[in-house]
Amino acid sequence: METQEQLVRSRVLKVDSEESWDLFTAQAKSQGCPVFVHFTASWCVPSVAMNPSFEALAQSYQDVLFLLVDVDVVKAVAERMGVKAMPTFLLISEGSVVDKIVGANPDEIRKRMDGFIQSFHGHSEVESI
Repeated sequence: METQEQLVRSRVLKVDSEESWDLFTAQAKSQGCPVFVHFTASWCVPSVAMNPSFEALAQSYQDVLFLLVDVDVVKAVAERMGVKAMPTFLLISEGSVVDKIVGANPDEIRKRMDGFIQSFHGHSEVESI
């Protein structure tokens, strides 16, 4: 099944609990790794429609942690992050939200991501060995 293969190769990590959210975000913060989060819901057609676009971004930006949060599965994280509509995308750097995009607009999301990455690399270079 093709979708199973896509899931195996996915760079997007699924958050399934508050504990996994805390772990992923704490590790990213300690490593100086930016985080891009897609808050979604299985019943929200625009959210689900953004999944391939979000995955494509994850493939383009190898030095960013991409997280997928289903608001019905991990309600507490959505509430903690102030998410009220789906889809919502958050860019997090050093533990703080630096950008919030509400709605399914792949072009705007890529544009904001490009701008963020340029400014991020301007102040700290990610080492690759």
